[in-house]
Amino acid sequence: MDWQSESPELWAYLESLHRGEILSGTVAAIERFGVFVALDDGPAHPTLPGVGFIVIPELSWRHIDAPTDVVQVGQRVSCEFLQFDTYNAEARLSLKALEPHPLKALADRTAVGQELRGTVEKTVSIGVFVGLGDGIVGLVPSGEVSGRPVVSPVEEFEVGEEITVVVTEIELPARRIFLSRPKVVRHEGVASAT
Repeated sequence: MDWQSESPELWAYLESLHRGEILSGTVAAIERFGVFVALDDGPAHPTLPGVGFIVIPELSWRHIDAPTDVVQVGQRVSCEFLQFDTYNAEARLSLKALEPHPLKALADRTAVGQELRGTVEKTVSIGVFVGLGDGIVGLVPSGEVSGRPVVSPVEEFEVGEEITVVVTEIELPARRIFLSRPKVVRHEGVASAT
């Protein structure tokens, strides 16, 4: 469809938007591939439930199983405008862009060398992925699993096991956190001799 000639009001509205602009509206429909938003200042879309659209990865920084984990039809939302999708004549939006990144919040309250508790989420040949809460997952590289290289981290840890880790590096631009195991593993209920 030639949106520019078929719906000039819609086209003009979408062309007037600027990346980073904050738009408000109401969730009009939720699909398995994303969320349609009827924008407050925007015209109606001739074929879609709303002029605004949020793809699943732009709903939240955290892993979600379904869009309804974040929004419901009829809910008011404020989103950041990302781009004008000329093929569908819609405003691509981000809900998560207006929320602080959980890794940034962790970095603000955590120092390198600090011990944290986490849950083993996955073991692979390169190391152990540990969930630290708020959707943050850090990596204990194989060489750091027990303070020495190991053949396979799978042999030492079980998914779901709660462990103590030490923060070795936080890379905010790459959104990564590296961990190691404490050099001396403390045992619950055992006091050290003095």
